[in-house]
Amino acid sequence: MHQTLISAADLTAHIDDPAWVVVDCRHDLMNLAAGRGAYASGHLPGAVFADIETVLSGAKNGADGVFLGRHPLPDKDALAEALRDFGIDDTTQVVAYDAHGGMFAARLWWLLRWLGHEAVAVLDGGMAAWEAAGQPLTTEVRTRPRGSFSVRAPFVPTVTVREVLDNLESGKRIVIDARAADRYRGENETIDPVGGHIPGAKNRFFKDNLGPDGRFKDAAQLREELGALIDDPAAAIMQCGSGVTACHNLLALEVAGLPGAALYPGSWSEWVGDPARPVAKGAN
Repeated sequence: MHQTLISAADLTAHIDDPAWVVVDCRHDLMNLAAGRGAYASGHLPGAVFADIETVLSGAKNGADGVFLGRHPLPDKDALAEALRDFGIDDTTQVVAYDAHGGMFAARLWWLLRWLGHEAVAVLDGGMAAWEAAGQPLTTEVRTRPRGSFSVRAPFVPTVTVREVLDNLESGKRIVIDARAADRYRGENETIDPVGGHIPGAKNRFFKDNLGPDGRFKDAAQLREELGALIDDPAAAIMQCGSGVTACHNLLALEVAGLPGAALYPGSWSEWVGDPARPVAKGAN
C-alpha cells in the first residue's frame, strides 16, 4: 500500500492493474477549464479526471448564505459518489497526479484520507517525472466498472474558522500558511484583494517542500525543515488561500513522519470574508 508518495517507476509497474485507479488533478486557478483541456490533450494511461472546482470542492456558500471560501470541502456523500464513478473501491490503490508539483494532487490525497481511505499516494514529480521516465501519454478514455467506495472514519482532522479565531487568544496552536511569501505579506492584490495573513501565522510556501527536480525532498530534510517550525504537529493548523495547497504541507508532514496536523479548509479566502476578523501584514 502506498500512502504518501509513489515514484514513476513504481506506478509504471501497476499502470494497468485493475486494482489501481490513477486520477488526473491538473488545474489552473486562473483558467478553470485548463485542467480538463490538458487531460483531453494527453494523460496517463487509464487515468480519470477529477475537477478541483466541481468534484474536489463544495458549494462556496453555506445553507445560511455565509461565504465558506473559494474551495470549501465537498459534501462527503457527493464526493464518494464521484469516487465510485471513477471505479474506486474500499481496497483500491489510488494515485493522484498533476503537473504543478503536487499542489492539486495533494488535495485529492487529503480528501481520500478525510473519507477514511488509506491507500492513496501522489505521483512524486507528477507528469514531468512520468515523461522523464519515458512513459507514454494517451488521449484514450477508458471505461471502468463502477466502484463500491464507502465513507469511513477520517484519518485527518480539520478546524473551523471559529477555532482559528479562538486560537488568536489562546495561542495553543501554530498556524502555517502555504501561500507564496508575497501573498502572505499582503503584497499580491491580484490574487488576494485583501492581502496579509492570519495574525501569528508562519509562512511555509508549499514549493519549499520540493527539490530542484520537482520531487519532494527526502523525509530527513523535510523533518528538519518542518520541525524547525512545528514543535507538535497535533497542535498545528495548515492553511493557504482556499484550503488546496495547504494539503501539500500536510503531505510533506506525513512524508517527514510528523503526522497529526489539521487543515483549516476555508483558509484565507474564508477568513477575509468577514471584515471583522483581524489581518496582519508584512513578515511575521
